[in-house]
Amino acid sequence: MNLLRLIFRELVGLFVDDGKLALAILAVVGACGLLVRYQQGASITVGLLLLFGCIGVLFASVVQGARR
Repeated sequence: MNLLRLIFRELVGLFVDDGKLALAILAVVGACGLLVRYQQGASITVGLLLLFGCIGVLFASVVQGARR
């Protein structure tokens, strides 16, 4: 039973390792979704914002992780 619990924790940890990272990515995606909804014809801008926003959040997470 302990082995199954350990395997489950490891699998969940693959997807929910850093809660701040997940929330920040969701915030970027949500902001881009709102922009698409209310800005007509700005899809390339929103796509670039999504790309660079996610890269920026990931970079910030890596820098913060390196400091620990």
